Amino acid sequence: MRNLRLPGMAEATRLTREGRLGEAMALIQRAVRGGSAPETHAETRAESGTRPGPVRLPPPEAAPPADPAPPWFKPADFKPADLQETLREALREVGRKVGPLFEGVTEPAPRPRPDSEPGRFLDLSFANGEGQRAYKLYVPSGYDGRPVPLVVMLHGCTQNPDDFAAGTGMNGVGEAETFLVAYPAQTAAANHARCWNWFVTADQRRDQGEAALIAGIARAVMAEYAVDASRVYVAGLSAGGAAAANLAAAYPDLFAAVGIHSGLCAGAAHDLPSALRAMRQGGEAGAPLRDPLPTIVFHGDQDGTVHPRNGEAIIAATGATPLREEAGVSPGGRAWRRSILADGRGRPAHEHWVVEGSGHAWSGGTAAGSYTDPQGPDAAREMWRFFREHPKPRR
Repeated sequence: MRNLRLPGMAEATRLTREGRLGEAMALIQRAVRGGSAPETHAETRAESGTRPGPVRLPPPEAAPPADPAPPWFKPADFKPADLQETLREALREVGRKVGPLFEGVTEPAPRPRPDSEPGRFLDLSFANGEGQRAYKLYVPSGYDGRPVPLVVMLHGCTQNPDDFAAGTGMNGVGEAETFLVAYPAQTAAANHARCWNWFVTADQRRDQGEAALIAGIARAVMAEYAVDASRVYVAGLSAGGAAAANLAAAYPDLFAAVGIHSGLCAGAAHDLPSALRAMRQGGEAGAPLRDPLPTIVFHGDQDGTVHPRNGEAIIAATGATPLREEAGVSPGGRAWRRSILADGRGRPAHEHWVVEGSGHAWSGGTAAGSYTDPQGPDAAREMWRFFREHPKPRR
């Protein structure tokens, strides 16, 4: 059923893009039952947020023909279990089609760019019982076999390791400070837009799915290189930021701290509809994490793809208490606010950066990569500064 194309899938995709999830699912259900697509009203949304009245669609003869039903599709033979599985696969199909929505664009990932740092940028691969993923590893020129930190960087949708490395500038920080940087690569087979599947329950949990693959990559690097086990960190942007939050919750014994840029809190969603709601409205933080890692959050206050309320939810999930507020202006002219928060023992353990005027983009990144805001404070350097301050406590 990998190549399922239900009648009206294009219309369901359009409705999902507009956030009309109930109508999209009703259309999918009608298609599965063998009925024709229901009549819909074209709607537009004014910038003020008001919705005009319904607009009459062209007569049926002017409309494009519906997608043909696949040859195996026989509604009369359907059983409840068949219906449930078909709906699940149809939802996956919608997810694959609207994957670019998680970054607000539909263009393909940029072409890989050659790395200009003096260290080595290696193409590697990892496999375990959960699957296989390629990854890139930056080894700074100063690495001499003595233990160094490791930062795992998770790209956003439509990105790849080369693009993400170029845009964030983290390899340059790793070269200057002598630490390894690993960039796991999501595949189009796993997600049409190469988003990490942060909203799929099976990919959020310890020793399962993509969480197990990413943790396995970190451990593979630790086995091959001299890595200080007390200084292993994970960070990401957007879907990668949400995946990083899941990793921090699932593997507090592996990672020492987490950086989440324009992302969502762990467990903010369990399927595509809840993911879209969380992105649009802000995810709800559940019970505080049992063992929260030191967390640094960056979010633009004009982010139209992942609502800035999600940054607040990430911090709320740590159970942190406010210590002090700071503010400033970056060299590029972006005003920023930083909240410093304490853990249960009263120690500074978390930071929440809000970048004024910035959208869905890596703050302080370079134009060499996608989804960057060169005007903002340098998130890569600030994350490393925060990580350096928070090694895992010795036990």
